[in-house]
Amino acid sequence: MKNARLTVEKDFTVSKIDPRIYGSFVEHLGRAVYGGVYQPGHPTADEDGFRRDVMDLVRELQIPIIRYPGGNFVSNFYWEDSVGPVELRPKRLELAWRSTEPNRVGIAEFSKWCKKVGAEVMQAVNLGTRGIDAACNLLEYCNHPFGSKYSDLRISHGAKEPFGVKVWCLGNEMDGPWQTGHKSAAEYGRLADETAKAMKQIDPSIELVLCGSSNTQMPTFPEWENTALTAAYDSVDYISLHQYFGNRDGDTANFLALSDEMDRFIRTVVATCDFVKAKRRAKKDMMLSFDEWNVWFHSDAEDADTMRNRPWQEAPHLLEDRYTFEDALLVGLMLIALMRHSDRVKIACMAQLVNVIAPIMTEENGPAWRQTIFYPLLHASKYGRGTALMPVLASPKHDTKDFSDVTDVASVAVWNEAAQEVTVFAVNRSVEDDVALTVDLRSFPGARLVEHIRLANGDLKAANSAEKQNVAPETVSAAETDEAGNARVPLVKCSWNVLRFAV
Repeated sequence: MKNARLTVEKDFTVSKIDPRIYGSFVEHLGRAVYGGVYQPGHPTADEDGFRRDVMDLVRELQIPIIRYPGGNFVSNFYWEDSVGPVELRPKRLELAWRSTEPNRVGIAEFSKWCKKVGAEVMQAVNLGTRGIDAACNLLEYCNHPFGSKYSDLRISHGAKEPFGVKVWCLGNEMDGPWQTGHKSAAEYGRLADETAKAMKQIDPSIELVLCGSSNTQMPTFPEWENTALTAAYDSVDYISLHQYFGNRDGDTANFLALSDEMDRFIRTVVATCDFVKAKRRAKKDMMLSFDEWNVWFHSDAEDADTMRNRPWQEAPHLLEDRYTFEDALLVGLMLIALMRHSDRVKIACMAQLVNVIAPIMTEENGPAWRQTIFYPLLHASKYGRGTALMPVLASPKHDTKDFSDVTDVASVAVWNEAAQEVTVFAVNRSVEDDVALTVDLRSFPGARLVEHIRLANGDLKAANSAEKQNVAPETVSAAETDEAGNARVPLVKCSWNVLRFAV
């Protein structure tokens, strides 16, 4: 067994963690909405047609904010079609996913569902096929109290109280040629700036997210950030990052090192933001919204076949990745990266929430169930509240196909002062060796390990189903603590670990 050491110092802090980094995303795509959150006639459906079993799992995750309604969907979204009497709403061809959108669930329904699960709405506006006027009209509909065209329209639809949406995304992935209404960085930056200024005239309290690069491999990255931020820096509050990973080569060691690329992505965007800040002589720091992230690759071939050969279905089976144990490990590693950068990453959304590249899956006439990736998100959301600390890690290292000096252990510590608890999240991403991790907590006198939650499985390709949870966490008790305040905890190879210390 190899050895690693994590020294945790109470006064060495990164930042207070914004709970919104444990957010998620629901797009009108596949079965995310219809057959996912909404299914009238299902045995668990409530009076509004929402599945109670899904709501129970969303509440279990304690999701604080949910991005809606896209994603690529939003770039051809006519919000007016999604409000008012359901029987009068038109069906539309949905261009991004070559599906038919029935508009049975719209802005009011989703706002009601979010209240039921205890989450805020993070609303996206269409800057692909539409522009400033449509964005302002939607904001007026959602947030203005009364006495104007669109606020009174909302009231006539039965919603007297405003929805009070605080966070708004100015389009989606506008750097991507696949995006309906794709624009250059200069075109988008000017449009976003003008839209932002107009929206803040209507409601100065809102926060706005500028589109950043869709991933690190975009040929325009990071010049896109530089150009778009130069145009809109003073008008927006966040810039977005999106990143998906996949193990297409079947190389587990390399796959589990991809979180280091996510870390570099964040650091590069922060550096670009700070460059633009200096260039514009601005005072504020630009914060980050990592509002799409996950593993996504399992269903690529099936999705392409469906959209090419069977288009224009309502709620087709799309992006229904069935996640493995190794996928859950990378999700845990990505969550650690987000926590470590909590000084600048204030919002993050696992994409997505139900059925579509999601931690929660549903059977049409059966139950909702937890995928393998459900558990790291659950643990981070539940125990990762408080202040992220800046521990010093000494770990063995290894090389992979694309990465050098990859630490066997990746870790972060969180101090929850209200609960008087330190939580250490640690992944042993070595595919060969167990590692004994010594956690030095001398700056927290009397700290004692009260729980070690571990997600481990000898089969890296093990997956869950409605019938069986092959991958599920367990509580283990193999740690040793000495008088000096050091806890020695064995981390088996390829494992996600949550170490909870009471102070």
